[in-house]
Amino acid sequence: MQHFRFSFLIAILCLSLAFYWGGTVGVFIAAILGVLEVSLSFDNAVVNASVLKGMDARWQRYFLTWGMIIAVFGMRLLFPIVIVAVATGIDFIAVSQMAINDTATYSQHLNNAHVQISAFGGMFLLMVFFSFIFNENKDLHWLGWIEKKIASFGKLEAIEIIIALSLLLISQNYLPAEDRLNALIAGVGGVVLFVIVSSCAALFEDKEVGEGVVIAAKKAGMMSFIYLEVLDASFSFDGVIGAFAITQDVVIIMLGLAIGAMFVRSITIYLVRKGTLDEYVFLEHGAHYAIGALAGIMLVSMRYHISEVVTGLVGAVLIALSVFSSVRYRKQHA
Repeated sequence: MQHFRFSFLIAILCLSLAFYWGGTVGVFIAAILGVLEVSLSFDNAVVNASVLKGMDARWQRYFLTWGMIIAVFGMRLLFPIVIVAVATGIDFIAVSQMAINDTATYSQHLNNAHVQISAFGGMFLLMVFFSFIFNENKDLHWLGWIEKKIASFGKLEAIEIIIALSLLLISQNYLPAEDRLNALIAGVGGVVLFVIVSSCAALFEDKEVGEGVVIAAKKAGMMSFIYLEVLDASFSFDGVIGAFAITQDVVIIMLGLAIGAMFVRSITIYLVRKGTLDEYVFLEHGAHYAIGALAGIMLVSMRYHISEVVTGLVGAVLIALSVFSSVRYRKQHA
């Protein structure tokens, strides 16, 4: 339980603030949002752990401290305000005041930007998924020869980008004419951001001897940290928008999502410290397939509404199947 002590302290603090702000109802809604955030982001925690285990202890601490501040105040409070400001042309201060004083209008503006948000987040997560399944260096394949055959296509240069952009072009064709350009720009932006972050990380991984090893390791840790924060942002988009279906109180939303985000980070640290990914060998596979499913759901949601319950269930089923496969694999190779 030592990995979750800080999360419980944050939860108590946030629930206390929720009680001060919204009474008993505020506490109840904040708790529901916290549970929802954890259930929707468990696959995010697994993928985070796969990246975090390659970072040194200092950057792991930064992820749990500064990364938490960025996740709560940056991605779940300030970033939606920035999205509304950019989409509407209203200045940041005015949108901030709108979020506090006129939550209905703010929620409407945020929902109006759903196409751009889904296109950007969906394409970034799709690239995360493709970078995993097209990794020809994987030794273990959850789906056997099918996954091994798919991974072999990773020899084709930029296969992930080609397929991702092709799917984006197909998806935007089903949107109303006025939304197509926005979806294209946002989707391409998600792909470009993934390529920039992953390319910079690969650049720093090319370490030289001597002092260059330390410098490169620090820079690689920084790029991995940025990658994790962008990944978290992509996961948080739907959670923020979906939260408005439960309440339009921005403060309660931030407090509830903060509880969930903190527990997701604690789960990530727990998975790294306990070596869970080494024990359950297909857990990372299940998480990436869940991310692929979420990416597909986000792209489809540009045109059709899909309940967060469906998103959560798909991820939970894939994670559960990967755990079951891991246990069976461990027994067979005991």
